[in-house]
Amino acid sequence: MEGVVLGFATIAVVIAVGALVAHLGIVDLAAQGVLARVSFFVATPALLVTTVARADVHDVLSRSLVATVVGVAVPATIYLLAARRWRRTAGERVVGALASSYVNAGNLGIPIAAYVLGDAALVAPTLLLQLLVLQPLALAVLDADVAGRRPRAREVLVGPFTNPLTVGTLVGLVLSLTGWRLPEVVAAPVELIGAMAVPGVLLAYGISLRLGPGFGGGVPRGELALTSTLKLAVQPLVAWAVAHHALGISGAALLAVVVCSSLPTAQNIFVHATRYDRATTLARDTILVTTIGAVPLIAVVVLLLGP
Repeated sequence: MEGVVLGFATIAVVIAVGALVAHLGIVDLAAQGVLARVSFFVATPALLVTTVARADVHDVLSRSLVATVVGVAVPATIYLLAARRWRRTAGERVVGALASSYVNAGNLGIPIAAYVLGDAALVAPTLLLQLLVLQPLALAVLDADVAGRRPRAREVLVGPFTNPLTVGTLVGLVLSLTGWRLPEVVAAPVELIGAMAVPGVLLAYGISLRLGPGFGGGVPRGELALTSTLKLAVQPLVAWAVAHHALGISGAALLAVVVCSSLPTAQNIFVHATRYDRATTLARDTILVTTIGAVPLIAVVVLLLGP
């Protein structure tokens, strides 16, 4: 359990620093936007290059991936169907669906997989599914929504390849598949820039918590309850049911699937929501609720399914 506590405590401290500097007047709400944009366009793409390059892409082609996919699809679909009652735009529905199913597989999943599951590579199927499939599709819809029109088939297929996050992911994928290594003169600055992605996102999140709308401000309570419940309850239950009963996965592999599905909503969703100005408060508050709730949830999962 040390990895769970350490991972969540580290995130909480950095978020608190962001809220503190905002409270003291050192930064204003505009700084949150600047940090989010720098993270989106510069730091996170650099981080994705190094993260995906180190991942074992072959782990994606496993039975665990099937359970992970279904675990993501079910809560996302439920939200998309339910969102009609709140008359959300296409971009807002995308952010809500991501908040309900897109897990913090990077800065939380990797350390938790290492400390709790004993192998950081166990988070690879979830990480790469999100980076190579979910994120590009979501960003294509968000780009089209901001432009004020329906996404065209060509945009869904080609548009993501112009997005900096997708480009960073694809560069990392090429490096992983080929075994190539970036020259040190390139790798060193890329790693240095990538290192600011996670703290940048967390600081921006803390600033928003302090200076942005109050908790639940402008978001229907039922919608926030839905996204949080889908993320904390439905996703891990569906992943467990598919993995255990449909695919016969057991032991450490089953624990890995369920723990990864129990991770809270990724802070990246807040960056996307801020970047496109879509459902920002819903993303922010869902991240807060699920991050708090994931601590006891993962502890219970480990107790029930662990060795």
